[in-house]
Amino acid sequence: MNIDTNSLLDCAVSAVKEAGSHALRNHSRRKDILKVFEHDVKLKLDVECQAIAKHIIQSTFPEHAILGEEDTHELTKIPEERDNYQWIIDPIDGTVNFSNGLTNWCCSIGVRFNNKVVAGAVYIPVSDELFTATNDLPAMRNGSEIHVSNIRNLSESIVLTGLDKNNGTDAPPFEIFRKISLNTRKTRIMGSAAADLCQVACGRAEGYYESGIYIWDVAAAGLIVEKAGGKSEFITREADNRLSFLATNGEIHDSLRRLVPLVMQ
Repeated sequence: MNIDTNSLLDCAVSAVKEAGSHALRNHSRRKDILKVFEHDVKLKLDVECQAIAKHIIQSTFPEHAILGEEDTHELTKIPEERDNYQWIIDPIDGTVNFSNGLTNWCCSIGVRFNNKVVAGAVYIPVSDELFTATNDLPAMRNGSEIHVSNIRNLSESIVLTGLDKNNGTDAPPFEIFRKISLNTRKTRIMGSAAADLCQVACGRAEGYYESGIYIWDVAAAGLIVEKAGGKSEFITREADNRLSFLATNGEIHDSLRRLVPLVMQ
């Protein structure tokens, strides 16, 4: 049964705002760590915020599947829901930032139907910015329509990125980072994929690229970029569910795409 995307978005908004607000209110507990990974951490607040979001979703759509980041660390394959709805939650995207007192973090929820994202919400609690989109509504920031920038030249562009360090410093991402840095106005690593993509969507930056990320990092924000007039694409890079993802204002897409063939081909 197809559900009105406005209903999906309303639920996603409630969930990201409640989860994000809980994290912000409990910022003093940001050092309560459950598990340390090689380049990441899992906090008690990650688990709490995901539980809050799941409760809101399940209360409204009890029959829908939910894929939360905090449920997936032991998964060898991310389940896909076909002919069904699947909610994809990142309760705190930018956990390392959050745990160290940095402000670039957010709560992100995307909704897929037949494996296609149809609604998404990203909430940045520190700046109280809510970014939303559906497949039939434009991208919005706090209720006002947003649009990507109109900068056409890569050399004049700000590109946000990250470095996948899991394969060592001689891995392709480091060479790609060097290429991007040499060919853009500025390159920034800010530590939250979903928040970064929202900066592209509202015209504060022109592009975003990263390898070694996951579907919950980009599900909602990728749709927001596209509905703001931009362009995005991703592919599965490795067997452990990690992705390479590229999003731009559309104007610089081909130019930036040519700099990342080592992963995206």
